Amino acid sequence: MNAETLTRQARLTASARKIRPPFALDPDLRFYSPQENLDALRHPRVASWLEFIRREWTPTPVPGAVGRIALLVPCTKYKPYPTSREHRGINSALLDAGWAPIGGPVPDGLEKCLDSGEDGRLLDVTPMVREGFVLDRFIVSEPLGLVPYEHAYWWRGEQSPATSYDDPGLFESRGTSVSPYRDDCTAVPLRDGTWRWGPGEREAYAEVHNALVDVLAAVLGRLAPSYAGIGAWVSPGLTHVSFLADRERRRTDGIPAVKHGVSGPRTLTGVLDLLPGVVTLMPTRAQLEAATEALRERLSGQGRSATPGSVRSIFARGDGRDTPLALPETLTHLIGWLDAWTAAPR
Repeated sequence: MNAETLTRQARLTASARKIRPPFALDPDLRFYSPQENLDALRHPRVASWLEFIRREWTPTPVPGAVGRIALLVPCTKYKPYPTSREHRGINSALLDAGWAPIGGPVPDGLEKCLDSGEDGRLLDVTPMVREGFVLDRFIVSEPLGLVPYEHAYWWRGEQSPATSYDDPGLFESRGTSVSPYRDDCTAVPLRDGTWRWGPGEREAYAEVHNALVDVLAAVLGRLAPSYAGIGAWVSPGLTHVSFLADRERRRTDGIPAVKHGVSGPRTLTGVLDLLPGVVTLMPTRAQLEAATEALRERLSGQGRSATPGSVRSIFARGDGRDTPLALPETLTHLIGWLDAWTAAPR
């Protein structure tokens, strides 16, 4: 893409399409590059949200609860998050495993996002319960840090900022997460139409990354006593897992530990560097390998192509659910983790 197609005005229509009615994009909440993400931390709506989540939010009381578990899942291209195919796949697995939302209203019109036969409870954002245990779902977000599922639609009587923004700006591999119109842009256009980050982008990425890690660590450290366990169901290789991973996980999974910016090497820290053991990171490499093999067996049994290339392709797309995180073969491991907590002696 050339610089003309990457202006804020040229991108407005595509960003607006990512927000599903009755909600609408806030045009000011568009962050297309690391530099714009750095600016986002000072945007009034984002800054107010980060202060709220860091210091104020507490779990909703659920009468009769015998224990509580937290589950962190990724943000999604389309908002509100529960309408995405990825979240619908995850939430469907939770419903099938016996977890049920305590019940709350769903905004009018969102049911149009469901496929025929899908359970309307997939869009319910209230805490889920099973056998006396409460499951609180959260979204790991850039630039909002952490979004309790209960605020995926509304916050303080207004449309939530979580349903108002578009932020592809920290995904370097896309080759379009740049802002050529900015004076501080150092990205370089390549012959294939993509862009390579320069030192300015890498510097801003490191600053935003570590600032959001500080927010996540503050929130999770404050909330940890409320939960028997905190699990994160995040895709390997994406920013979300980098926010959480410690040095050892970076080494074993090949997650970058340094960005070389304007000021030189910038070390990336993760929540588990600051709070060892506070979060269980899933799926592991072993779980992904097991899920891949299980998918191969399913495809073969269905008479579908099960060549290594086909399996890799279908796995990456989640077999129609956008990502591997929403595959039934992968979700088996998440449900197993949850089952272990609810089966533990009380």
